[in-house]
Amino acid sequence: WACVRRHYELTIAHDVLRTRRRILANEPGWALSNDGVLRGRMVDAPSDTGARVQASGQEDGLDGDEDDDDDPLAKQLAEMDAVLARSEALMSGVNQPMRTSGRDRNPFVYEPDWDEESRLDEWRSVLAETEALPPVLRAVLLLDAWDQLQVLQHAPWLGRMLAGALLRETGICMSHLVAVNLGLKQVQRERRASRDRDTRLLAFVDAFKLAAELGLKEHDRLLLARQQMQHRLAGRRTSSKLPQLIELVLARPMVSAGMIAEELGVTTQGALKIAAALNLRELTGRGRFRAWGVL
Repeated sequence: WACVRRHYELTIAHDVLRTRRRILANEPGWALSNDGVLRGRMVDAPSDTGARVQASGQEDGLDGDEDDDDDPLAKQLAEMDAVLARSEALMSGVNQPMRTSGRDRNPFVYEPDWDEESRLDEWRSVLAETEALPPVLRAVLLLDAWDQLQVLQHAPWLGRMLAGALLRETGICMSHLVAVNLGLKQVQRERRASRDRDTRLLAFVDAFKLAAELGLKEHDRLLLARQQMQHRLAGRRTSSKLPQLIELVLARPMVSAGMIAEELGVTTQGALKIAAALNLRELTGRGRFRAWGVL
């Protein structure tokens, strides 16, 4: 049972990540449009699951070369992708098209009387009624409405992404989605789940503020890390791969030897050498399964 639950959680995590990428890959107004994420987020065919998981892993540079015996971490990540593919196929009943009628859904997975269609229509009414309000207040109202209406049985997290997409659409955030969850974690649950609407709304406002502050702190941390790593470029030849490696590690939460080798066009041993020259932070603490991140 623990294994099944772990697979289920990985499937949800993959769905969250894939949806976030879809929102960022499209125009700012796409997510909340009629052709946006609410229409297409659960219509992928189960037979296409393995290809989509593999493509997702390749997009992140996690798959690398299947024949690369020198990077065991790449193998481990590839195995995780395979687990995700099997898990998503197993949970294909969850990923039914959103507008499937209640009588066509598996009652083991869905509550028969949970009318997502009407709940979504009610949420869209809030979207239309708040159009003239300031963007942050509107995002807060939409997030609260999503939570209170419980629009989708298996995607309570989607409302936070839609709130972030609204802020991106209105220009508050030009190139990213607000990490709403990070801000919400800093707010007491009693406030977020209060029966008093004003208390909940103020809690969500505080969450947006805290998420922004955390984002600025992370931005400053990465700028400082960039400056520190660039000091190591002094005296290096113009053909050095270190500048490329700096950009790579700043763009990824972690990098493996296989990722470095693929992105920079070097051998695995060369990747290990330049990673050591940049004095990156070792994340795994193991001799074989090695990955690095920014200090």
